Amino acid sequence: MVHTIQSHLLAGVPASQSIAAAQRARDLKAAGRDIVAVTVGEPDFATPPEVIEAAFSAAREGQTKYTPVSGTTGLRQAIARKFQQENALAYDPSTEILVGTGAKQVIYDALIATLNPGDEVIIVAPYWVSYPSIARMAGATPVFIEASPEHGLVPTAAQLEAAITPRTRWLMLNYPNNPSGAIASREQYAALAKVLERYPDILVMSDEIYEHIRFDGSAFISFGAITPEMRERTLVVNGVSKAFGMTGWRIGYAGGPRALIAAMTKLQSHVTGGASAVSQAAAQAALQMDPALLAQRAATYEQRRDLVCGLLAASPALDVVRPSGAFYVFVRVRDTEVLGGRPVDDFLLDHGVAVIAGEAFGSPGWFRISIATHDADLQAACTRILSAFSR
Repeated sequence: MVHTIQSHLLAGVPASQSIAAAQRARDLKAAGRDIVAVTVGEPDFATPPEVIEAAFSAAREGQTKYTPVSGTTGLRQAIARKFQQENALAYDPSTEILVGTGAKQVIYDALIATLNPGDEVIIVAPYWVSYPSIARMAGATPVFIEASPEHGLVPTAAQLEAAITPRTRWLMLNYPNNPSGAIASREQYAALAKVLERYPDILVMSDEIYEHIRFDGSAFISFGAITPEMRERTLVVNGVSKAFGMTGWRIGYAGGPRALIAAMTKLQSHVTGGASAVSQAAAQAALQMDPALLAQRAATYEQRRDLVCGLLAASPALDVVRPSGAFYVFVRVRDTEVLGGRPVDDFLLDHGVAVIAGEAFGSPGWFRISIATHDADLQAACTRILSAFSR
């Protein structure tokens, strides 16, 4: 009889709390509960028709075989053009670009390929749920910086300096941020880069998956483009899932230093091999589309942001952080005693609304609302939240 199934590393890693919360809401609705779910970080927009047609055409033409581990030549070239045109980053598509089955796999590739037991990874809270878990699976130790609303939920140079030790291997950045929607300015990035110049062995991961979802005319700069030195130490992660409504196509990508991309490609060759040929054809078509579509979708998210923030601002029990990007609203409960010692997601489920508790993002006392759904659900969710915190 097998007494132990999980490895010691996996045993210390929880399942994704955001995925679990979304499934819990689905289960309750299936059981007949009246639940408004604003949990899932998935666009409600469809994949563009021309992207679907490109996938059909690829399949009809026989593009249904194994692909190169690092991605098809056409897609890697399209990614390199995107980085050059939109981010002022020049990458060799043959050696400095990697395509994976989603941005999550690309992040996994990077950390597993480079970390050893005893290494440390600096992670800024609030953070995307999987960063600490992947670091732990690699045997490394997450070191957390708590970014404050007073600094726009972006770490300061002093915070970064204080977190660095001789064991620091990576700094993880994610702007526009999930869950807060914060966007780092050029000045904030420059301050962080100045600190990192004194620590040449630290790599930086800049997760830019929400790059095209920005509000109020907010500017965006890739961390890799801050200085030439940072370009040589930064892995820029992106994908087609959020901006183009292509979550199920499972295509993410990264640009970065040649040696790092080579290590990640070596790992991926043993884990999944190359991503789906049809999905890569679809992603290539998406990256070649008129960017006006992305602007239209961002404008819709901005209207939803205004709706949710306007409604929840009426509650004296809540602090609402007005996001500059992504498709989430992050809310702080001013007096957590009202929760009666319960997690905020459990508390709100009693009132018929499903959210993601801030604990999943390293921010207890907060909760995340996804605005990637239509106005009627957002209106209903906010009404129930206001009712819950008015008692």
